[in-house]
Amino acid sequence: MNDNIICLCYSRTGKTRRVMTEIAAALDCELVLLRDGVNRQGALGALRSGLDAMRKHTRPISRPVMRRALSDYELVILGTPVWAGRCSSVARALLKRRGYEMQSVAYVITHRSEEQYREVFDQMDKYLLSPHVAEASLCPGATGCAFWRDQFLKAVAERTGVTLRPVADEDAKAGD
Repeated sequence: MNDNIICLCYSRTGKTRRVMTEIAAALDCELVLLRDGVNRQGALGALRSGLDAMRKHTRPISRPVMRRALSDYELVILGTPVWAGRCSSVARALLKRRGYEMQSVAYVITHRSEEQYREVFDQMDKYLLSPHVAEASLCPGATGCAFWRDQFLKAVAERTGVTLRPVADEDAKAGD
């Protein structure tokens, strides 16, 4: 197992989790799911999530259980859906409270539209000591999603010296 990389992710519907599971498996690294204890299921949960994102409102998140201290990882890969043109409030809460602990960060954002949402990366960088080192903007289920995921994996592998494992291609079946 690769102990120098950790994948952290929040997924409301499971689609971001599916993408991040593929990435963690390809990198042979730990995957930890983020939780904030808010009911975000169904239409009301989607509305609550969008409003939280638009207002940049965060709630306390459960402390992720990891094998090592967050600052000990050479690379943290943070996966989050895009809500109302912003990262999820759960990912924002992690960045606000613990972004200073992360040495090096890469982002994977998922969304339903073909828009790239590049501004989300800049929004997330505001909570870090230095800018992110790699990024992927994925529309699960869309043509090209697996290609861009694989390009991201290659960039991470080049940066870290990790040998990639083959990805069981779910092609990340739909946006989060």
